[in-house]
Amino acid sequence: MEQLELFASPDPRPPESVSWNLWHGCTKVSAGCQHCYMFRRDESVGRDPTVVTKTNSFTLPVRRLRSGAYKIPGGSRFYTCFSSDFFHPAADPWRPEAWEMMRTRSDCTFFMITKRPERIENHLPPGWNDGWEHVSIAVTCENQAMADKRLPVYLALPLRHRSIMVEPMLEQVDLGPYLSAGSIGSVSAGGESGPDARPCDFSWVLNLRSQCAENGVAFSYHQTGARLIKDGREYLIPRNRQHEQAKKAGLDFDR
Repeated sequence: MEQLELFASPDPRPPESVSWNLWHGCTKVSAGCQHCYMFRRDESVGRDPTVVTKTNSFTLPVRRLRSGAYKIPGGSRFYTCFSSDFFHPAADPWRPEAWEMMRTRSDCTFFMITKRPERIENHLPPGWNDGWEHVSIAVTCENQAMADKRLPVYLALPLRHRSIMVEPMLEQVDLGPYLSAGSIGSVSAGGESGPDARPCDFSWVLNLRSQCAENGVAFSYHQTGARLIKDGREYLIPRNRQHEQAKKAGLDFDR
């Protein structure tokens, strides 16, 4: 009797965390962009960081092995467009194809961060409805002015997952009115890195954590930044220890 393979074998490869920088280059829109790592890196090699170009990694999620399987296994997490802004106007011609690749790879998750929430609604893909379960779009709010400008727009968008990144944290930020709405899933805070980093006061981080705890929102202290002020004393923290030191503070919690 002929043997039939009724079910495909599961992909034996473990899931991955993947950087998917499908285009590169950006323009500064607020105070948080002042010492952007991408600008610093590009300028150090004589490249103009304001020129937005499609990269060789553009089709990464849908590339296949000779066997026909995807090169990036199912269950992987794509950190999307961290060398630009996914909603940058210069990328408008390429974004529909990017959305289509994300739709095709619904077996993976995609996470992106934007400083341009006002551009999201008019640049969502067909069939988005109230959002795709496997796509998360976070917004950054480095100070109170940006929180008050971006979050009312962000909260009105049709998104399945909402996260706020207060990084680089440039001052104490009150997110209470926005967290109380109950639609923010998580908040992450962190200081600024690089040789010209502005200081981050640990008391600001603790205050933000308390706001999250009061509103039942998950919190993560992502990194200390290069200059951390704690109990009135400034600490200079090497880049390779900023994540480690933040985690040692023990501030992270889930809902």
